Amino acid sequence: MFGLNKKDGTLFLIVIAMTLLAPFIFNPFPTDSAMAQFNAGYPDLLQRFVIFGIFAIGFNILFGLTGYLSFGHAAFLGVGSYAAVWIFKLFTYNVVPAIIFAVIVAAIFSVLIGFISLRRSGIYFSILTLAFAQMSFALAYSVLSNPRFNLTNGETGLQVYDADPQMFHHEGLPGMPHLFGLPMRATHEMTLGGWAFNFNVGYYFSGLFMLLAFYLAIRIFRSPFGMMLRAIKSNNTRMTYTGLNAKPYTLAAFVVSGMYAGLAGGLLAAMDPLAGAERMFWTASGEVVLMTILGGAGTLIGPVLGAGLIKYMENIVSKINDNVLHQWFSFMPDGLEDVMVTLIHPFVGKGWNLTLGMIFVLVVIFLPGGLVEGGQRIARLFRGKKAREAEKSTQSNPAE
Repeated sequence: MFGLNKKDGTLFLIVIAMTLLAPFIFNPFPTDSAMAQFNAGYPDLLQRFVIFGIFAIGFNILFGLTGYLSFGHAAFLGVGSYAAVWIFKLFTYNVVPAIIFAVIVAAIFSVLIGFISLRRSGIYFSILTLAFAQMSFALAYSVLSNPRFNLTNGETGLQVYDADPQMFHHEGLPGMPHLFGLPMRATHEMTLGGWAFNFNVGYYFSGLFMLLAFYLAIRIFRSPFGMMLRAIKSNNTRMTYTGLNAKPYTLAAFVVSGMYAGLAGGLLAAMDPLAGAERMFWTASGEVVLMTILGGAGTLIGPVLGAGLIKYMENIVSKINDNVLHQWFSFMPDGLEDVMVTLIHPFVGKGWNLTLGMIFVLVVIFLPGGLVEGGQRIARLFRGKKAREAEKSTQSNPAE
């Protein structure tokens, strides 16, 4: 199926189903219920799930397969966003050429950075990538915002204005990013009883790219190229002794990973035609590291799960304030209600990072393989339980 073995094909079908049904899956509560604040099925957040899933999948190809930890991948995310917005400014709001250009520019940029950074390994490689990312941030924030050749518009960010050339744009087309005339923001709302489900063009457009990125990642993982990358991670020195040069393989992985990041950056610009230097800051690079480790580095679905978890907490858990907490515990006596709000307050709202940090610590200590390992342990537990029940049934009912 799709040229994949049974296990990978089943996983890919599950990812396809989850992507298509996401507006239902992430809206489990009626809109007028107290639990509706936990719904994540609105277009903006769904788009972020799949876009940052692409970002994490690409990062995992480098880190999960080769073991090279990059702290500068946000540079390619930012470059992709700037490249896409420049297409919007100069030529057209059509997202197809913008995304193609974003991937090409990110590939060129990653070749330059990777060629230098990969001259070192280990912590030295990580520091080099971090240095390049911070230099890129500084260039975008100040140097390239010089009025003589304003390429980034500094801290304000690069955006599209009415005075921009847009050579292929005309009045018959939407004045926003579109797919051959179909606006990315176009949304159809379907109401079923107390539930409301939104089907957004931009989400499904990004979801299609996420599925393609996931499929390509599977093929890379199972290919001879992927095996070479695993060998580099396992024992690069031994590979060198056999006469194999690992640098072309690591550079190829670095470039592919950078292209994934550029694609994610282009899609971010396609959803909102704005590019800012903050997308290149070191915290954005650290975020994709967290996504990959939380989900499970070196696994296929792990980075997507990690990206979903972090973006869910960033957008949903961060909105839980004291008023919401008081509503939750309003059934308690006043004194006990205040105590519960006081205890939970540091972990929600602005303190969502504290909760994320605790989850990260627990995962690293007890689930080194991330959320995927947790799922595998639960599956083994149920399989073992069924096997024991089958064995007991066989013993209690001997064959005649």
